[in-house]
Amino acid sequence: MKKRWDLAALASIPLIMTLANSMLIPVLPLLQKKLHISAVQSSLIITVYAAISIVFIPIAGYLSDRYGRKIIIIIGLSIAALGGLIAGLAAWLMDSHVYAVILAGRFIQGIGAAGAFPIVIPLVGDMFDKEEEVSSGLGMIETSNTFGKVLSPVLGAALALIVWFLPLAIIPILSIIAIVAVLFLVKVPNKKRSEAVGLKTFWKSIKAVFGENGHWLYAIFAIGCIGMLIMFGFLYNLSSVIEESYHIEGIIKGLLLAIPLSAICLASFITGKYVGENKNKMKWLIVIGTALLAIMMLLCGLINKQGLFFLVLFMFASGAGIGLFLPSLDALITEGIEKKQRGTITSLYSSARFIGVAAGPLLASLLLGNKEIMFYLFTGLALLCTGLALFAIKPDKEQTSS
Repeated sequence: MKKRWDLAALASIPLIMTLANSMLIPVLPLLQKKLHISAVQSSLIITVYAAISIVFIPIAGYLSDRYGRKIIIIIGLSIAALGGLIAGLAAWLMDSHVYAVILAGRFIQGIGAAGAFPIVIPLVGDMFDKEEEVSSGLGMIETSNTFGKVLSPVLGAALALIVWFLPLAIIPILSIIAIVAVLFLVKVPNKKRSEAVGLKTFWKSIKAVFGENGHWLYAIFAIGCIGMLIMFGFLYNLSSVIEESYHIEGIIKGLLLAIPLSAICLASFITGKYVGENKNKMKWLIVIGTALLAIMMLLCGLINKQGLFFLVLFMFASGAGIGLFLPSLDALITEGIEKKQRGTITSLYSSARFIGVAAGPLLASLLLGNKEIMFYLFTGLALLCTGLALFAIKPDKEQTSS
């Protein structure tokens, strides 16, 4: 594939932004003890990062359409580095109000994240003319995203063994690495001044896009949101179960959490290579992936007290289901929208995904004492996604051939 170094630099962004969030999941019980906070308060360390991103992602998308993707990504990464620095220094140096300042740092970090990973998706779409190359590139980006999730529990647990707050403090360093990579390796054509439009005209065009494509866009938004909610919910639950019920901590805990995440990574990579430009394939991979996720969540609810082996096994299969539909969603939404609105539409889609990221750990923390109910709820939500994929996503006949 052309522009391999550009893609490698862009792939570092979802990897690092994923580490910035998912790396904290295995150490939330430790943060809870060190900061003397409740399970719900510890889940807010994840939730506040994602929640503020929901608000700023569409703004970043609009700015990237108007002023260019690369500059918005660099600004976003810089803000994320600043927020990570505040959170890390608070945990290291402060004696009082540490939790509040960490939340403030995570708040700022979430604003920066809004201008980073969500802008990568439309930028990949801009870089290639052939839909097959776009699908392959997005598969690489989604694989990098999920590889970050695979690496994050192991790395987070390992760093916490050195110093408990190190998973927070290392984020600025990782952000700077991504900034340097984007500055020197990513080359995109300069946007012509005549392409920039006023805000009023721009919103009219976005309204027109939803008027024409809303039947499948809303379905993709909902599936992306629910998929991330289930994923982050069951990861939070698995992290708690491993430590509280089986007393497994440190690197071993991180490796167990990495098992379902590795399935997402592998399935995302294969899906990106397989779908090409065939939108009918994308639809059916979404159907199969969401149906598999529903079945596995049901089995998790039924065997919740039967042992860790079955729980991890079924979550591994759940990860495979998620890995089937995430790259397909990315490709459908990127290839189905014109370049001039692509940044905003994909950013709105990223906002929907971040709603799931924010809600998942919070919901799981509230249902820690009712795990069966949580898994049955996830089953119903995954079945809803299957229905949406079946009946709302209908590629045109001319779009289905590769």
